[in-house]
Amino acid sequence: MSDWFVYILRCADDSLYTGITTDIERRVKEHNGDIAKAGAKCTRARRPVTLVYQESADSRSSASKRENQIKALTRKHKLQLIAAGGK
Repeated sequence: MSDWFVYILRCADDSLYTGITTDIERRVKEHNGDIAKAGAKCTRARRPVTLVYQESADSRSSASKRENQIKALTRKHKLQLIAAGGK
């Protein structure tokens, strides 16, 4: 089982946020403000957020590389990735 995950959140304003974590449930709660002020600054003004995509990674390094690949995609391609599954 993987220790790292790459995820995409859909924000209340319909924007998409991509990140990595070792605990997706905790991280989504952080982004939504349910746990302290640990969510990303850009999601604080776009709450609530919903998890729409996730995939596992073998290491922090591979998760970061995949996160950067996804961030480089156009919105259209991110939506295609989400539609194809992974959650």
